[in-house]
Amino acid sequence: MPLKALKPITPGMRGAVLPTNEEITTSQPKKSLLRPMKKQAGRNSRGKITVRHRGGGHKRRYRVIDFKRDKIGVPGEITTIEYDPNRSARIALIKYPDGDWRYILAPDGLVVGDKIEAGEGAELRPGNALPLRAIREGTQVHNIEMQVGRGGQLVRSAGASAQLLAKDGRYALIRLPSGEMRNILAECMATIGQVSNLDHKNIKLGKAGRKRNMGWRPTVRGSVMSPRDHPHGGGEGKSPIGMPGPKTPWGKPALGYRTRKKKKPSGKFIVRRRGRR
Repeated sequence: MPLKALKPITPGMRGAVLPTNEEITTSQPKKSLLRPMKKQAGRNSRGKITVRHRGGGHKRRYRVIDFKRDKIGVPGEITTIEYDPNRSARIALIKYPDGDWRYILAPDGLVVGDKIEAGEGAELRPGNALPLRAIREGTQVHNIEMQVGRGGQLVRSAGASAQLLAKDGRYALIRLPSGEMRNILAECMATIGQVSNLDHKNIKLGKAGRKRNMGWRPTVRGSVMSPRDHPHGGGEGKSPIGMPGPKTPWGKPALGYRTRKKKKPSGKFIVRRRGRR
């Protein structure tokens, strides 16, 4: 996906680097695959803010994505590549011979007219979904299941891909984009290829208004708050935070503090944790 730098005729366009969207073939989503979305503004079911700095934003509708890829042995045809406001990757609309329509995460290189298939007998090419035991070592995969039949949960953002390193008995060893190496049941499904929209990380919005349209509210530094609002607050002028390391608004260490539970059951499947050599 190429990027374009805008001509700086306004302050908001001076630093903007935006996608050209050449790969998108239509702006009209499939109505039968749309669902209404109620805005939560970062609040949970009790009304408490659990994710800060969210609110407002443009109205959206959810696109129902087929993460399970359970249409086994039935070939489908790519009809459109579309923009999804709820995720960083592009999505592809699939038409099956029996009249069924489904959205999938579009892999890089997939174009309109391509054929895709799910199942153990499918070819090893981008867009096809197979069990990990039927995929060659060294293959790039995405949309990986963690439990058989639950649907893909890992490696779903733009430009992401994992690598299948080895297969040993019931398990397959996967290297995730974070560097973590994890054992996953070989019966779990994964999709071949790398997720589309590779240049998403290089986009520069250029102005605060675009961030507000995406539903993000302003973020304020803790050092300019009062001591009752943030541990970094208080002091005269631009004083240091007054502690060995930065903390969250709730007093927890912000850098290098491991928050994963040590007795989490799935921890036994992690061969090498992320961030370690």
